[in-house]
Amino acid sequence: MSNVFYAPGKQRAARVGDLFASIARRYDLLNDLQSFGFHRLWKRRVVELAQVKSGTRALDLCCGTGDIALALAQRGAETTGLDFSEKMLEVAQGRLQNSKLNPQNLKLIQGDAQQLPFPDNSFDAVTVGYGLRNLSNWESGLAEMVRVAKPGGRIVILEFGKPENPLWRRLYFTHLRCSVPLIGLLFCGNAGAYAYILESLKHYPAQFAVQEKMREMQLLEPRIVNFFGGAMAINFARKPINP
Repeated sequence: MSNVFYAPGKQRAARVGDLFASIARRYDLLNDLQSFGFHRLWKRRVVELAQVKSGTRALDLCCGTGDIALALAQRGAETTGLDFSEKMLEVAQGRLQNSKLNPQNLKLIQGDAQQLPFPDNSFDAVTVGYGLRNLSNWESGLAEMVRVAKPGGRIVILEFGKPENPLWRRLYFTHLRCSVPLIGLLFCGNAGAYAYILESLKHYPAQFAVQEKMREMQLLEPRIVNFFGGAMAINFARKPINP
């Protein structure tokens, strides 16, 4: 049976919007529980690969409650966090207000990652954490990331992966099918919201296809950083200086 929050094509955005509206207030807690806190380390690695500093501009897509966007801004980058979900942005805005960060360093806006409201060649780094898989067309999302990156800019994508080892993949998918929805039920009252992870991952080609697409787009040095045997992965590349 398909997940109530998963729909292909044009209905995808509305269903994903409903999902995140239902879990926004508990999103950070549930991320800690389902990943045993490791998501914080993986996001830290995203920020390291982005290599931002004072005087650079960064864009974090599908920014959610703001983990990556806040970290980029804390490193001195003029940062924009963009998300489709108003409820998630409300949580991110609250975190920004409660931080010691200069609010001018981070702007949070609502928008579509597949139709970015920025001109070409705008950002030194463009990141996305757990968002590419949720787009109706992940390839158009990647193309938009590349479009708004400056020549030489860094593209960094953190997402659920698909382990190459068949046994580990089976065990991992069992965890996503059984344990993660149970956590969602116990702490959020909504098992379906977290059963969505596996459903969406079934329709997402994961890290190796993303790397191949980066090669097709002639991005520089496309590489994969795997965690937990490929259960999580970062795709990284740079936009050519002379396209």
